[in-house]
Amino acid sequence: MSKKKSSGGFVFSTDPDFRPEEQEQQISAVTPERQVLRIWLERVRGGKEATVVKGFAGPQERLEELGKLLKSKCAAGGNAKDGVIIVQGDHRDKVLKLLLDLGYKNVKKAGG
Repeated sequence: MSKKKSSGGFVFSTDPDFRPEEQEQQISAVTPERQVLRIWLERVRGGKEATVVKGFAGPQERLEELGKLLKSKCAAGGNAKDGVIIVQGDHRDKVLKLLLDLGYKNVKKAGG
């Protein structure tokens, strides 16, 4: 069997006024004050730790910018995709302070 590539769930619209860009505008309308972010500490292979920020709602470009800023301020590696920012190492306190300074009001450390 051949695998078909998904088109993101959109197949066809009979509405002549349909604009898929409107969905992206709604996502970008979420301000930092209204974001609900949780900071987790997760253990990955080999017993290494990673600080994970979950719950980001916004365009991928903003997520990548925020991830790049957090990684540079913590002097660590990581990645940012699918609404999740991963920073290598235990940097929960520093990430919490940075996010609060950036205007994210609803940020908490979660987990154990």
